[in-house]
Amino acid sequence: MPIARHDFPTNEALASALADHVAAALTARLSRTGRAALAVSGGRTPTRFFEALSQKPLEWSRIDITLVDERWVGEDSDRSNAALVRQHLLQGPAAAANFVPLHIDTPTPEDGMAQVAASIAALPLPFAVAILGMGDDGHTASFFPGGDRLAQALDPAAGQLLETMRAPAAGEPRITLTLPVLLAADTLCLHIEGAGKQRVLEAALVCGPAEAMPIRAVLTRSERPVEIFWCP
Repeated sequence: MPIARHDFPTNEALASALADHVAAALTARLSRTGRAALAVSGGRTPTRFFEALSQKPLEWSRIDITLVDERWVGEDSDRSNAALVRQHLLQGPAAAANFVPLHIDTPTPEDGMAQVAASIAALPLPFAVAILGMGDDGHTASFFPGGDRLAQALDPAAGQLLETMRAPAAGEPRITLTLPVLLAADTLCLHIEGAGKQRVLEAALVCGPAEAMPIRAVLTRSERPVEIFWCP
């Protein structure tokens, strides 16, 4: 499995190093094409990283930010990844970035799929950087074990930018970037913290079906090293 491991003693050190790494990748893309897109994950883990990245002196007005995945909830919900990004990343210099949320005001993700997909297709793809997280069950993005559209989300031939997902562990219905879109990113990072996530990663690095631990699909199918950032 092509991986590059970066371990840090504290989450503050990890956040600072990951912010530097992402800023360098965004700068490299901007120098080549004039515009860059970044896909980030939600949850509790990336808060410090978001705050560190937000202060980087980048040409933020030429950077588009979206999410790897999203729960189908409005930004008034404490479960909204978009709200987390607005609160912790789209601040200071990074407030000048263009943010493209994955949730719109429709009853279901299926109802909103075409409109959201058009917004993602308008970005300067492939992504300059995509940052993934990982759950205790081995899910990443909204690739959940037992997900109703997991096979389609992981299928390299499906041709979809986005897929909807419902799974017992997912809570709300979700929408997610598909695996081929994530693997096409110039830089693909996995940001995890804690001994528990280390054990999950070790289990995922053992050969087994991707459907059981979908993070395996990322680790085994990427053509370039997945950059793993971890701290205790």
